Amino acid sequence: MSQPNILIVEDEQKLSRVLQLELEYEQYVTEVAANGKDALQLIEAKDWDLVLLDIMLPELSGLEVLRRVRRSDERTPIILLTARDQVHDKVSGLDLGANDYITKPFQIEELLARIRVHLRTPVKKYDSNGDTLSVGNLHINPQSREVKREDEQIELTPREFDLLVCLLKNKNIVLSREQLIEQVWGFDYFGDTNVVDVYIRYLRQKVDKGYDQAYIQTVRGVGYTIKDHVS
Repeated sequence: MSQPNILIVEDEQKLSRVLQLELEYEQYVTEVAANGKDALQLIEAKDWDLVLLDIMLPELSGLEVLRRVRRSDERTPIILLTARDQVHDKVSGLDLGANDYITKPFQIEELLARIRVHLRTPVKKYDSNGDTLSVGNLHINPQSREVKREDEQIELTPREFDLLVCLLKNKNIVLSREQLIEQVWGFDYFGDTNVVDVYIRYLRQKVDKGYDQAYIQTVRGVGYTIKDHVS
């Protein structure tokens, strides 16, 4: 069985060399790209088992590389490496399709553990196939990924859509942040659970704002749910 191929995209030469040595010591096959343009070419040129992608890169940012890759490839696990530690940066990366996010400085043991998880776990997309999902005047077609409320089309990002589908498939059941993370982001997600709160806020702005009835409900101390009838 061939060893996994990992692409390291990092413009800090010392760090990229350390990562390469550590990964090769663990018997991974590696290549290194020092800028976003070269990274994009390498990613498109061959199949990778995993990509470590720095956000702050010359020529093309890591987020732009991620955006372009995910247009045609939703399967390759991508872990973002960044010095930033803001929730909105994490959300941006995850929303564009990153599988994980680790903030510099990090312990190599933690990174290796995350790599092992993503290499042994198939990329998890929430199962959104099936019949139309509805609550009141809100309707979702999981196959076409269309969302309508009162016949008005609602545009959602892929992660927002998967979260809404999860809530609707568990209608009238209160789901904790941890349960939503596991079902929508995947059990291999290592980030903060408050990313759920951020996405719930996004959903409410798009799905509930401006309507008399708000379907997405918060149950304090427990989690979130969509109810058929709100008292």
